[in-house]
Amino acid sequence: MPIQFMTSPKYLLTSESVTEGHPDKLCDQISDAVLDAALSGDKMSRVACETVATKNLVMVTGEITTGSNLDFNEIARQVMKDIGYTDVKYGLDGNSCGVIAHVSQQSPDISSGVTTSLEHRGESEADARRATGAGDQGMMVGFACNETEELMPLTVDLSHRLVEQLSKVRKDGVLPYLGPDGKSQVTVEYRHGRPHRVDAVVISTQHEDQNDREAFTKQLRKDIRQHVIDPIAGEYMDDDTKIYVNPSGWFVVGGPQGDTGLTGRKILVDTYGGIARHGGGAFSGKDPTKVDRSGAYAARYVAKNLVAAGLADRVEVIVSYAIGVAEPISVSVETFDTNHLDNDRIEDLVRENFDLRPGAIIEDLSLRQPIYRQTAAYGHFGRSDMDLPWERTDKAEMLRKKAGL
Repeated sequence: MPIQFMTSPKYLLTSESVTEGHPDKLCDQISDAVLDAALSGDKMSRVACETVATKNLVMVTGEITTGSNLDFNEIARQVMKDIGYTDVKYGLDGNSCGVIAHVSQQSPDISSGVTTSLEHRGESEADARRATGAGDQGMMVGFACNETEELMPLTVDLSHRLVEQLSKVRKDGVLPYLGPDGKSQVTVEYRHGRPHRVDAVVISTQHEDQNDREAFTKQLRKDIRQHVIDPIAGEYMDDDTKIYVNPSGWFVVGGPQGDTGLTGRKILVDTYGGIARHGGGAFSGKDPTKVDRSGAYAARYVAKNLVAAGLADRVEVIVSYAIGVAEPISVSVETFDTNHLDNDRIEDLVRENFDLRPGAIIEDLSLRQPIYRQTAAYGHFGRSDMDLPWERTDKAEMLRKKAGL
């Protein structure tokens, strides 16, 4: 069941995020860097790339069919170095660690079903291009709400911004003793369906070893409060806000040295922080014929335009597909009783104005571009720092006019 907003006058919601140096996020970024490299030389590349990272070793695997010449070793090392894994003290040095690549081609059975969908087999390739078959079955979820300018839940928006700031103060040398790995968690108190205050903030950050643990922990907590928490979440906090910085006490061993990383294990961090439902499919390392990615991007595009048009304050769009079939099996729209137009009419507007076939999504949102590594940390949605096609609200005014609002 979706979270039913506005049924209680007061409730708490929590989301988390992680830094770019978190072991799972490291793997997401390597997988998406491989995808970008493939699309740069061959926009029709089929990529399903998985990465594993452990102490001083990275392995890249998956199914990739491309005309591009991919140097997996160089791609993986560059990502590690960009993040800051450049010293053996972090258990992973992009200059010297082991990199193993073991990649095969996409199954020909899957390839044929994707290239020409069930509905269009027998037609020319040009006629069938917008009707590319879905690369897998499954459900994809898009969400938007008017809590923030980015039309994202405040909980996950603050969580992302906190870990972005944590990485920034590390890279800028403001807090040079920090390590690449880190997490945030934000709990927001809602009243009558709207954010009222931040109830709790949790920051866990990797750091260099120190001799005087007590003195360092005291300084760390002061520094994180001053340079990370207050600049990002201060306006939402009050005297009763609970703040936890490194509640475990000590965080020297982190990254892949402390916890093996794997592509696709931070799916709620990538999306809406648990505020909306999730179909279960990860994004990173997958080319846009995989509806886990393109379908979820399209669902967000639909939801964001509906909210931007003022048709509802909160919208969750769920689209389902069958492998090799172009037309979605189902499309549903949930507005949580925040709609300003009849729900049936909103669903009609979605069907009339959004082509949710995978091939059409790829063309309309220009998804065969090497734009994916930048999305692999700090969320795929609500990114005001970059121009992502699924974040545009270019259909909002048209929807509003057709709705008569």
